[in-house]
Amino acid sequence: MRLDPVTLEIVGNRLSALTEEMCLTLQRTSRSLYVKETADFCCALAGLDGGFVAYPRGIGVSGFVGLNLLEAVRSAGPLEPGDVIITNDPYRSGGLATHLTDIQVIEPYFHEGEVVGYGWAFIHCSDIGGRVPSSLSPINDEIYQEGLQIPPVKLVKAGEPSRDVEALITANSRTPEANQGDIRAMLAALRTGRERLAGVIAQHGVDTVLAAQDDLVSYTAGKARAALSRLDDGTYRFVDYLDDDAVSSIPVRLSVTATLDAGELHLDFTGTDPQVAAAFNIATLGRPHAWITTRVLALICTLDPGIALNAGLIEPISVTAPEGSLVNPVRPAAVGVRHASASRVNDAVGGALGLAASAILPAASSGLVVPVVVAEQQNVQVLEPMVGGTGARDGADGVDGRDSGISNLSNNPVETVETEIGVEILRYGLRADSGGAGRWRGGCGLELTFRVLDDGSKLLARGLERLCFRPWGVRGGGPGAPTELIVNPGTPGERRHLKIDVLPLERGDVVTLLTSGAGGYGDPYTRDPAAVLRDVERGVVSPEAAAREYGVVLDSTDVGLAVDEAATAATRLLDPREGFGFGPERQAWESVFDTGTVDRLVAALFRLPRPARQPRRSALYHAVLRELPDGFPRITPAPDQLDTARRTLIKEIITLEGLA
Repeated sequence: MRLDPVTLEIVGNRLSALTEEMCLTLQRTSRSLYVKETADFCCALAGLDGGFVAYPRGIGVSGFVGLNLLEAVRSAGPLEPGDVIITNDPYRSGGLATHLTDIQVIEPYFHEGEVVGYGWAFIHCSDIGGRVPSSLSPINDEIYQEGLQIPPVKLVKAGEPSRDVEALITANSRTPEANQGDIRAMLAALRTGRERLAGVIAQHGVDTVLAAQDDLVSYTAGKARAALSRLDDGTYRFVDYLDDDAVSSIPVRLSVTATLDAGELHLDFTGTDPQVAAAFNIATLGRPHAWITTRVLALICTLDPGIALNAGLIEPISVTAPEGSLVNPVRPAAVGVRHASASRVNDAVGGALGLAASAILPAASSGLVVPVVVAEQQNVQVLEPMVGGTGARDGADGVDGRDSGISNLSNNPVETVETEIGVEILRYGLRADSGGAGRWRGGCGLELTFRVLDDGSKLLARGLERLCFRPWGVRGGGPGAPTELIVNPGTPGERRHLKIDVLPLERGDVVTLLTSGAGGYGDPYTRDPAAVLRDVERGVVSPEAAAREYGVVLDSTDVGLAVDEAATAATRLLDPREGFGFGPERQAWESVFDTGTVDRLVAALFRLPRPARQPRRSALYHAVLRELPDGFPRITPAPDQLDTARRTLIKEIITLEGLA
């Protein structure tokens, strides 16, 4: 460390405040609902190595602190004062952009002719072209279908805007005015950052500011290692699943092996399925990318709440992400719905680290982020970014209806939604009986119900997950309720959907989305009956679920409900529950596709040429699933079906190994 602690603290706080002011500038001057209300944006200051040295704590998307912009900067060529780079290409930007609707801008900040840092901002734009309104669809199978790809190019050159680049972006979007408004807001934010950094340099000197950039990152890295060293060293493994890849009914497996060693953490994704012919791939380029390290950063910040947000947080983390896997796809793999896979990575990493520190790590969160998009004739807007709750942990219930696992987006005010979109919100609230039962209850999911007011509207809901495999509980805790999507519920025309692409709606249609609840922690029969009663009184647990899940019997009295202590004590005379609460669907799936056998399958697939992996995987799974009942794993197979399916699986793997 080159600076004394007092100077470093002063300069660090000023740089952090600079990024907060950049964010406020962006939000207050932005155009689209998803930026100005939902807050899907961020700004930061990067050092000369491209890593962020200052990042906002209280505004914007927090999970991108581990990104690096140096590869995008180098791709844009020599830079001069007044240049601004724009890109949205995940592969050509070195993973800085994570899908095409996230537009990134970078400005080199100069002092006396030398670059002293980089301002960065991003927004999620409403539409960047492509096959569907809002650009993102789970069934896109290559990035060309997802919209206009912008390699790192100069949007502004020496202070002069590039009208050609602006024209290309405008011509390829269904929402050109909103996009241009948001891009101009990002440019305003970069200008704010440039001016404030110049003020810091004027007061403290350029050498101090450059030294602070290195020292801030080094100091945070040391604190991050100290935090991780509080966990038990060892190797821990966990497997979780996406429900399917949206183009088939086959689940997608994510495997994480976490190795802790004296404050260093290695995440090995070997055993994860090959990249899919759908939009769930995460373009990490094999690095400790933001989308696969978010859970670790949250853990570090939990263990050390005062730690600064900068690139030092990821220095103790290394990864193995096999090329051609879901977490390191090869271009031109589609990546538009990468947040669904990131949620599952979050859960799998949490499950692995929870084996090292069960008193710190919670049960699974609801595990989904669903931007509910309504596309009208000339209007494409995210109605609401739907999440669920957080997992319960030792000593505390999960948070109801709120999950910042991979994104800390705000909800949209109902009044604003109804002003800007042709819908009427009928209900937006907590979903009763959705949180996993436990000594500590999992957070509830949400219910969103709205009526469509115009003809020709379309619904998109990318990121729908946990429709089958439920968020798991730990140490005897139960799983959360699965997600449901229903059109015209309770009517003769009721339709239930799983994952959707573009769903046409008619005037008067009512749509209900019920998001999954989070997992519980600990045996539900050890939960304080008074806490169960409070949940019933609040409406988040029904009296029936109180008796069924918690063994708490309630009686009606003149002043309301009360616990029948004798009946409750008699009901709770059961063996204690332990271990993970995965739910019946995962138990059924793994009764056929157990961990060891699927390890063997995945290893054989990766010995095939990359183009052959996905077709061969699909054919193998379908051969096995033909031996099982329709609706598996939601329907448990009979013993003879189970035996036949397992024999078929082994036979198919042996054949595959011969091909490999």
